Amino acid sequence: MKNFKRFISLLLCAVLSLTLLTACGDTDDVITIAVPNDTTNEARALLLLEELGYITLKDGAGITATVADIEDNPYGIEFSEVEAAQLPNVLQDVDYAIINSNYAIEAGLNPVEDSLAIEGSSSAYGNILAVKEGNEDTDKIKALKAALESQQVADFIASSYDGAVVSTVENPGDGYDDTVDYDALAGTTITVAASPTPHAEILAVAKEILAEKDITLDIIEFTDYVQPNNVVESGEVDANYFQHTPYLDDFNEQNGTHIVSVSVVHVEPMGLYGGKQDSLDAITE
Repeated sequence: MKNFKRFISLLLCAVLSLTLLTACGDTDDVITIAVPNDTTNEARALLLLEELGYITLKDGAGITATVADIEDNPYGIEFSEVEAAQLPNVLQDVDYAIINSNYAIEAGLNPVEDSLAIEGSSSAYGNILAVKEGNEDTDKIKALKAALESQQVADFIASSYDGAVVSTVENPGDGYDDTVDYDALAGTTITVAASPTPHAEILAVAKEILAEKDITLDIIEFTDYVQPNNVVESGEVDANYFQHTPYLDDFNEQNGTHIVSVSVVHVEPMGLYGGKQDSLDAITE
């Protein structure tokens, strides 16, 4: 009887050990993908994964989709929703991360060369110059818009980012607007809130153009997606340059703000980067 009990005890231990090992093995096999946690950018990430065939979103899920809108997840991917600016920092801790190009570039990643998959250059997500509604036609804003839509800016984008940032301006000009009274603007300052990369870098080119007319462009850098809109809404800053229209539309709806786009300047394709994995094969294995 004692031997029988000992046998049962050993058998139970063996079964428990096998269960734990299996569970550990299953955990190790789960693929984790980090995605932005802000509205529209999370949707962009999920739409990219759907395009690649890794998930299926519910009918009607669009530019505000979240992980709750995933209908089919055949590979059992786990998602980690992370603040967009922090995605490069968590890349080493997850299998993959989908990162906005501006943050990828800041982290030393080349979106074209280092990403395992990348969005198409859809102008739907073009980065915009935005102002508070009612200020669209002021000389200050028209002067800034013309500078950003210049051939100088288009050339800078083409030569500086190797396709990771693409100009969307169809007919770049000389940097100036014939309807603007530049003499009246001489000695004034235009303030603009921007993300550091690539927005502030692109604005530095516009700054040189405006300086030719004795206009100072004060570029105020922000690393989040909230304050640049708040300071434009409050009137503290004339304009901002950091976001795309779908994000702005959702921001206005959620916060009761009144900010509008006056120009689509460039697009930054979002990329899927390997963290613990160096190829996409691990997702389907």
